[in-house]
Amino acid sequence: MKTLENHIILFDGDCPLCKAYTQAFVRSGMLAENGRVAYQSNMDNICPVIDKQRAVNEIALVDLKNGEVTYGVPSLFKVIGNACPVFKPLFGFKPFAWLMSKVYAFISYNRRVIIPASSKGDSYAYQPTFKVHYRVAYLLFTWLCTGFILTAYAHLLTGVVPIGNALREYYICGGQIIFQGLIICAYARKDFWTYLGNMMTISFAGSLLLLLPLILNHWFKLPAIIFPVYFMGVAGTMLLEHIRRTKLLKLGWTLTITWVLYRVILLAVILFN
Repeated sequence: MKTLENHIILFDGDCPLCKAYTQAFVRSGMLAENGRVAYQSNMDNICPVIDKQRAVNEIALVDLKNGEVTYGVPSLFKVIGNACPVFKPLFGFKPFAWLMSKVYAFISYNRRVIIPASSKGDSYAYQPTFKVHYRVAYLLFTWLCTGFILTAYAHLLTGVVPIGNALREYYICGGQIIFQGLIICAYARKDFWTYLGNMMTISFAGSLLLLLPLILNHWFKLPAIIFPVYFMGVAGTMLLEHIRRTKLLKLGWTLTITWVLYRVILLAVILFN
């Protein structure tokens, strides 16, 4: 692959996803060995005229020859397009570029609730800008995906839990957002959007884990006992992750207790009805 020489990409050193794909650029030869630097390092040494806040929000690519800086999707297009010119016409197609810019922004502005930064990372002077419409979009996306997967998985638990209404899992997942939202508002309103984003990441990740038995059962007839046991294992993993994230956010045990309580009450209602 052709290397984009004399360029440095500034990535979020506290974002595992950012680390992974910029490292992939280097390993594949798209960027030089010294072609990536965490923006938590001194950005002024690389480019004194860089827009620091924008570089935090949208990954910045600096041309070391002329000081030109590109941000966000154009940075990625420049790196990939230089290595694989066949993609340049696609990258120049405005509807595609617009769509990719929205996908990028959706991930970038929610990256700290997808994978939270350490307390050390949160102390850095510049943090990703919070945009409420992207957070709402993230909550809606994870809610719909989680509800869809849980609805499909519920059919594998028919011997344990009644299937119920076709929209039941959507109601349960949406109800937890409202329930936990009221709890967080009661004593830590400033963390409302951050907590809900983290909570729905946990729910979404848990639902993705349920895809494994769903896919396997499509090809092989698995014993019925596997599905409730696996589900309980996933639920336990989600609980541990909820505890870990609330500790990172310094939110104490209240939200974990109410998170469990909501699920226990709903399970009891479903079983006894």
